Amino acid sequence: MKILIYLFLSNCTNVLFMCVCVHSSMEICHPKTNITMCPLCDGVCGYWKLSTACGTARASHLFDNPATVFFSVFMALWAAMFMEHWKRRQMRLNYEWDLTGFEDEEDHPRAEYEFRVMQKSLKRETQSKHKVQHTSLYSGNILVLKVEKLTFRDRFPAYMTNIVMMLLMVGVTFAIVFGVILYRISTKAALHMSSNPTTRNHVQLTVKTTAAIINLVVILILDEVYGAVARWLTVLEAPKTDKSFEERLIFKTFILKFFNAFTPIIYIAFFRGRLVGRPGRYLYVFESYRMEECAHGGCLMELCIQLSITMLGKQLIQNNLFEIGIPKLKKLIRYIRSKQGAFQEEERQKKLQRYEADHFLEPFAGLTPEYMEMIIQFGFVTLFVASFPLAPLFALLNNIIEIRLDAKKFVSELRRPIAARAKDIGIWYNILRGVAKVAIIINAFVISFTSDFIPRMVYQYMYSPDGSMHGFVNHTLSYFNTSHFEVGRGTMDPLHLGFPVEVCRYKDYREPPWSSTPYEVSKEFWAVLAVRLAFVIIFQNVVMLMNDVVDWLIPDIPKDISLQIHKEKILLVELFMKEEQGKISVAERRAPSTMKENCNRRSNSSTHHTNSDNLDSTPHHTNSTSKF
Repeated sequence: MKILIYLFLSNCTNVLFMCVCVHSSMEICHPKTNITMCPLCDGVCGYWKLSTACGTARASHLFDNPATVFFSVFMALWAAMFMEHWKRRQMRLNYEWDLTGFEDEEDHPRAEYEFRVMQKSLKRETQSKHKVQHTSLYSGNILVLKVEKLTFRDRFPAYMTNIVMMLLMVGVTFAIVFGVILYRISTKAALHMSSNPTTRNHVQLTVKTTAAIINLVVILILDEVYGAVARWLTVLEAPKTDKSFEERLIFKTFILKFFNAFTPIIYIAFFRGRLVGRPGRYLYVFESYRMEECAHGGCLMELCIQLSITMLGKQLIQNNLFEIGIPKLKKLIRYIRSKQGAFQEEERQKKLQRYEADHFLEPFAGLTPEYMEMIIQFGFVTLFVASFPLAPLFALLNNIIEIRLDAKKFVSELRRPIAARAKDIGIWYNILRGVAKVAIIINAFVISFTSDFIPRMVYQYMYSPDGSMHGFVNHTLSYFNTSHFEVGRGTMDPLHLGFPVEVCRYKDYREPPWSSTPYEVSKEFWAVLAVRLAFVIIFQNVVMLMNDVVDWLIPDIPKDISLQIHKEKILLVELFMKEEQGKISVAERRAPSTMKENCNRRSNSSTHHTNSDNLDSTPHHTNSTSKF
């Protein structure tokens, strides 16, 4: 419950930041702004006024403001405190469940592993024509057995298959993202050709939303496919123990599902709008599809839309509906099959026993799916929180609902799990730490390269004549002479605004057409790039240093548990000392009687020897007397 409270507090802090930092007077929405922008696509798109993007700019500024930096730092510290809280909670659970001194028991080899070993032994026996599976060597009473095992050479084909299939699955993800890009490009051009003015006015929103929904559907489908592929690849490796099998399966599943969930988001955050080119020399795919660019408000708003639809869709559909619906469906199918096959008519009329009713429940498949849900959700909350600050709130609401759904599922939809002792959550903790570290780097790049935070700061402190933000929009726009469009690439309606356009503007840092180096990258571009890279380095190191400080300040073991463990150790030492003292006192009490017995034995033995000597000396004296 404390984790949920942390999420709630983080979201409340972010909402407070947004309320404080949003300002209404933006240069784009100023009524005197009369900037003509270049077409967004070839042919069907016309020139447009920058003031028409006022709504998008206002919405983008809700998340793209100076408070985003502080909120990202706050979430990074929250992630560090979350990890420390879990370590303390884990230690408390270990103490309460008497697992402080528990060590993982050595697992027995899996049946599949032993089968592979047996196959290897039989193959070698067939090839060498003598038994090599077990060689018995006797040395006295000692029996030494030489047992076969799978070596790296035996597993090499499986390892190569794993590498090739993992790369292939990641390539499939990239190919689907590329397909969605082509969908956006072609759909945008088609909607611009529509005769309905409402459709033309909402092209951006329509394309963004439908593309995000397509990505969501693909992610849900590929999640199931990748889960099956990861299990198949792990079976090919034939790990020796169940623990090794589970760790390898978790690692492969996490890698595939992580790329599946976050590849579209990474593209929008770091690549979209940067591989566009410029008017007169745009970059094209297949020589006909012009690469898409961000709206003037930046790609942060589209990134927010993609994140919200993906996160909410996965939580609502995959985490909640599937968890309840699929077990119920499987239960119904299993009941129908058993009803048609095994049961007789009179037996069906009888009331089933508890264990018979439990047979129709779904078998417990382990906690891996539950952990995977939380890891992916942790990624949504931390990795791109700079672009989607409402993620903690949605995670909080989802967890409140899912707690009850999981309780119902475990109680009434699944068979009883088999209890197993474990001192920690295993590889999942390492994955959480890795995600938390990567989140710092990704948020640094999102703030630096995706948002306009750095360009605004550079303009305010380096180029603004009065130190204000007035003139920032005009500073970020470059000029283009419309007569320099390539043949067939210009707009088909040059009088769309009611007058001919000779010079249009586009968002980039380039020299104007009347300069000595027209359309070349300007010095402002390099200044902004240098500050962006410096910000990434400073942000990353400062936040990681703060995380290390938090890790150092918060002890891994709660103080009360540490004191209790210390008291128990003292009691054990005192008990051991008392036991040793008791043994010593018993030995001391026994010592006098033992010494007395030894003395008696020694005196008796000496008396016996004396008598013997006397008896031996008497006859000799008699004999000597008799001689006289």
